[in-house]
Amino acid sequence: MATQLRRDRIEDSIGTDVALDDGERGAIVDDPYARRARYFDSSNAFNIKYPPVPCHQFLAERDRALDPATGTALIPLDLSDRMGIEFPVTTPLILTCYARIRAGETLTTGFKASGELYYVIAGSGQSTKGADTIAWGPGDVFCLPGGGETAHTAGAEDCVLWTITNDPELAFEHLEPPAPGAAVTEAVHYPAAEVRHQLARVQDKLAGQKIAGLALVLSNSRQARRRNVLPTLTLAFNQLPPRDSQRPHRHNSAAITLNIQCAGCHSMVGGRRVDWQPYAVMVTPPGEVHSHHNEGDGTMTCLIVQDGGIYYHCRTMGFEYAD
Repeated sequence: MATQLRRDRIEDSIGTDVALDDGERGAIVDDPYARRARYFDSSNAFNIKYPPVPCHQFLAERDRALDPATGTALIPLDLSDRMGIEFPVTTPLILTCYARIRAGETLTTGFKASGELYYVIAGSGQSTKGADTIAWGPGDVFCLPGGGETAHTAGAEDCVLWTITNDPELAFEHLEPPAPGAAVTEAVHYPAAEVRHQLARVQDKLAGQKIAGLALVLSNSRQARRRNVLPTLTLAFNQLPPRDSQRPHRHNSAAITLNIQCAGCHSMVGGRRVDWQPYAVMVTPPGEVHSHHNEGDGTMTCLIVQDGGIYYHCRTMGFEYAD
């Protein structure tokens, strides 16, 4: 089964225009190129009002992805209608999806992105792109270069993956993925056993420090200098011990969280309580004061992707504690 997320709605916006008076269109020179020019001033150039990124938890999509009756399918976590964006997005620069693959079947994806990130929620199988094949199992994370098609094949049982791409980032400027051999990352595998080992190391190193969670940041040989997984995306596991809470904080990047081990956990986002649900995906809007809280008996674990790389590059991350 092949799945191609389409950007048809981009084409719908081509040729549209805002209502302008004669002065804003220009009236002195009349030729085909000059007619395309538009002119604004300080009274109307800075009053654009976009719908905000909403705080949201994707429960219906989670239920569909985990339902054994669901066939092989890609399930986008799409908030584009709520933000007035012309193409599928989870946040303006990131698109995440659930991928459900029935035992023995293959789902072929064709994201238009500079890279593709995956977390294995359930099942074992393999993903192939070009000459690269990664065999994966529950709890694994893997990264593939962008462009072209990727074939995901389930093993002897149904599989569920969480997918992350910067497809909206490229769609925003009508860009195409990198050419073969020119991608910003190579294929990278983060096996679950190694992730658990690294999380234990982080717990030992940072125990007792009052910081914004115990974070294990995933990177690779091409992005290590930036501490990112892709140039604009940061991917990290975050943990909290039982009966512990994060300090309230804010940052300019949006955060998308996959709740993994979450019994008794909740977030406070802009004064709103969001109770975590297993393998549900939650959006924390940029700039909102938020904190995570573990009232349960086990260690909280989640996987968070942020568009933080672009803010660090622009020197505008704006991280600060709010207590």
